[in-house]
Amino acid sequence: MMLEFPETSTIAGQINNNIVGKRIRRVFPPTKAHKFCWYAGDPSDYDTKMSGSILQAAEGFGSYVDMAFDNGLRLCFNDGVNARFTNHTEAPKNYQLLIEFDDDAVLVFTVAMYGGIILHDSAYDNEYYLKSRTAISPLSDKFEPYYRKLLWESKPTLSAKAFLATEQRFPGIGNGVLQDILFTAGIHPKRKIGSFSDSDRDRLLSCIKSVLNDMTVQGGRDTEKDLFGQPGGYQTKLSKNTLASDCPQCSGPFVKEAYLGGAVYYCPSCQPLEVV
Repeated sequence: MMLEFPETSTIAGQINNNIVGKRIRRVFPPTKAHKFCWYAGDPSDYDTKMSGSILQAAEGFGSYVDMAFDNGLRLCFNDGVNARFTNHTEAPKNYQLLIEFDDDAVLVFTVAMYGGIILHDSAYDNEYYLKSRTAISPLSDKFEPYYRKLLWESKPTLSAKAFLATEQRFPGIGNGVLQDILFTAGIHPKRKIGSFSDSDRDRLLSCIKSVLNDMTVQGGRDTEKDLFGQPGGYQTKLSKNTLASDCPQCSGPFVKEAYLGGAVYYCPSCQPLEVV
């Protein structure tokens, strides 16, 4: 599960609409140890700390979803964690945490590769969490000056992908959503930001905002699943789902390459590396 901006926004909204107001009956610890799933302390203690509390609200920011309870505690989870709202019958047998509510509904968390399920008291000082929480939303009016400041301050040799998806410059914009952002902007993921014209900078800004808005409004990307296990409504233009398809703009083939720790997809014709 790649929790990026559209998915954290979608899942937080679904929690607010479907789970807020429910009281926790019991919290079950992991059924199977996962060496790359992180907790705050021993997850076996989560039951004592959370049982009897009522979920008050959920927030999505950056790559995190954060849930607040009426006892002052919060539970956050991040990229790599699958959260499903279901019942005991439909819940997976192996999980990293399961929350049972008074009405028998359950919120179950599973982790495939890595992820954190952290119970905290609003004083969680993890660098990535804090950067996500304090990040300026790409859909905010304050985003444009922030974007332009970072663009001018960054090294001109930085690639478009590195600018968008590394160093936590823009929490919630990761290797997933950047594919459609760069395709829509006509910018190659390896292209150096020092080669950008004024129109390139403006167009990239516009595409960040418009593509993320479309993804969020449509309930996330079709490559990811929501709180009910359903794929998002946004049909990705560039992803594993479309690699075998032709480019909708030029009818040429898409290319997939390994770059900066993940795959990049692009159209060589519509996203030229070298701009003449």
